[in-house]
Amino acid sequence: MKRTTKRMFLMLAGIVLLVLILAGFFALHIKKLIASAPKPGPQTVTSTKVEELEWQPQLSAVGSVLPVRGVDVTTEIAGLVRDVRFKSGQDVKKGELLVELNADTDRAQLASLQAAADLAATVLKRDQGQLAAQAIPQAQVDADQADLKSKRALVAQQQALIDKKSIRAPFAGKLGITTLNPGQYVNPGDKIVTLQTIDPIYVDFNLPQKNVGSLSIGQVVNVMTDGFPGVKFPGRISAISPKVDTTTRNIVVEATFANPKHQLLPGMFANAAVDVGDKKKYLTLPQTAITYNPYGSTVFIVMTESEFAKSQAGKPGAASAASAPAPAASGGGSGLVVQQAFVTTGETRGDQVAILSGLKEGQQVVTTGQVKLKNGTPVVIDNSVVPANSPNPTPQEH
Repeated sequence: MKRTTKRMFLMLAGIVLLVLILAGFFALHIKKLIASAPKPGPQTVTSTKVEELEWQPQLSAVGSVLPVRGVDVTTEIAGLVRDVRFKSGQDVKKGELLVELNADTDRAQLASLQAAADLAATVLKRDQGQLAAQAIPQAQVDADQADLKSKRALVAQQQALIDKKSIRAPFAGKLGITTLNPGQYVNPGDKIVTLQTIDPIYVDFNLPQKNVGSLSIGQVVNVMTDGFPGVKFPGRISAISPKVDTTTRNIVVEATFANPKHQLLPGMFANAAVDVGDKKKYLTLPQTAITYNPYGSTVFIVMTESEFAKSQAGKPGAASAASAPAPAASGGGSGLVVQQAFVTTGETRGDQVAILSGLKEGQQVVTTGQVKLKNGTPVVIDNSVVPANSPNPTPQEH
């Protein structure tokens, strides 16, 4: 009995020893596999340095370009076009003759009325002589004077009718395109040609009522249009509406711009930016450098391995950070790693965003490739292609 128990114990001990030996060999094999596995190389990213730039605080809005004066030239009376005295797109002065309508019949009628007025003047002069000789009563002379005034009024009326058949520019400006031709019959109110005064020119835009206190006459306004990408047109506020729209709670602002090259045209839309207050300095980054998360906005700061080790010293995750994969000996290891940091963002301007806290001027920050990074990841900087970082971006097709 005792021998049987001893044999069983020895067998169990042998089995346990065999399992331990096998487990040791298996662990050693796994360790060799891990040691022989290829180490991840550094990740390629783009980066930029944090810069401090001066920003002019601005109020932005979309507005419409309007002429200082603009009208569709028309006629008050019907008539047949005798002559067209202008060309499409021509610059004209105030009072310049544009179109003549046929007025032959009206001029003949004017001559008849003028003859009658001349006769009335002669009769009045003769009767005044007779009145001096007391040959006729004063009432006759008074009737002659009234008749002369009536006939002269008819002459003036007929002359005004003839003048209306000479259509003139009501103000100086630039004409549009017309299809009017000699021999064409026009009715009252028919459009002949558009006339616009476009130098200077207006841009009207709306701003929320909360900005009323920031507006004043003479403030600088810059506008841009997609017709001339990248070109700023400077102007100044010339009028502020005295009434806030009760539907939108916006106030209308009008700015005046010099337009000597006629680049701004009535009907265009324009992006207006009103300068308010003094310039401020902000640390700025391209918006692509910011990773927005529910728990905050973050960036990846590029630093050397030694700087990263110092920054992680004493932190709870220092041990795991120290064991992060190092740059490969081959393949262009740069000795650079990244550290994730929280930042507070502010205003945006084009492709740029202001950084209110979390960074210092001169720090190098990853701008693309953040999705493959974590604390301590080695990186290689390749700025052959970088994201846009313009305060005034323009469409790519331009």
